[in-house]
Amino acid sequence: MSTSTAASGGSGERLTGSVRERIRGVTPSLSPTGRRIAEIVMRDPGRVVELTVTDLAVESGTSLASVVRFCQDLDLRGFGDLKLRLAAESARPADAEAEQADGPRGILASVLRSSADALAAAASTVDPDAFAAVVDVVAQARHVLVVGVGTSAPLAQDCAYRFRSIGLLAEAPPDVHVQHVSAALLRPESACLAISHTGQTRETLASITSARDAGAATIGITSFHRSPLTEVCDHSVVAGSHETRHHVEARASRLVHSAVLDAIHAAIAQNHPGLADAAARRAAHIVAEHRM
Repeated sequence: MSTSTAASGGSGERLTGSVRERIRGVTPSLSPTGRRIAEIVMRDPGRVVELTVTDLAVESGTSLASVVRFCQDLDLRGFGDLKLRLAAESARPADAEAEQADGPRGILASVLRSSADALAAAASTVDPDAFAAVVDVVAQARHVLVVGVGTSAPLAQDCAYRFRSIGLLAEAPPDVHVQHVSAALLRPESACLAISHTGQTRETLASITSARDAGAATIGITSFHRSPLTEVCDHSVVAGSHETRHHVEARASRLVHSAVLDAIHAAIAQNHPGLADAAARRAAHIVAEHRM
């Protein structure tokens, strides 16, 4: 049985050209599953850029494996490669506005405006009950492991530092292997908080899955409701921009995730003033020693 969404007997030549051109070239040989995926991509490639691999599988009535095989049938490395190519081939209004802005001042105003819009949108889209649940879990955990790679890594480092400054035992190992091992060694009274724009990063998923298997509470901060990360986590806060142009990937989403993490920190500090105030004073005193 073939594992491809295309029929066997192809020429073996590598495909070239745009994603649409590649799809047109292989459509006659696609299986019914592959054709359903192709139809969605061809109908609105710009919107597919905003989907996760899970979203596309659900919308097409197929599976994650079928989507990945479809991408391979187009001679692409995977779904991430498909999205990058579609983003490059599709005009995005926000980016077009920035590109057409009049000089550095216009670009600055455009980028700041889009960032402000993303933060404003998050205020009305974040589920307050899910947020409150995350605050309770983090506050009650005896140990909090924060994981994230790539552009989410600085957020994880900052988050762990802020948690420590209000008296929580928190860490954010920068190395992905250390993250994974640390997650596997967590105890049931611990919590693991994972940050990922797409919710599809392999290293982050490996860590959060190990934390879950160890019995720790698991939390995801991401931009998409349906993703491998939200499927693994006990609690998820979904907030972020849908932008995915490869040269500014998750730009506004990083700002939104940072704001959400700041809100978690502030809520815990407010709910536990005794612990937080004493730790904050000690942290402020130490930081002051490093200033001229």
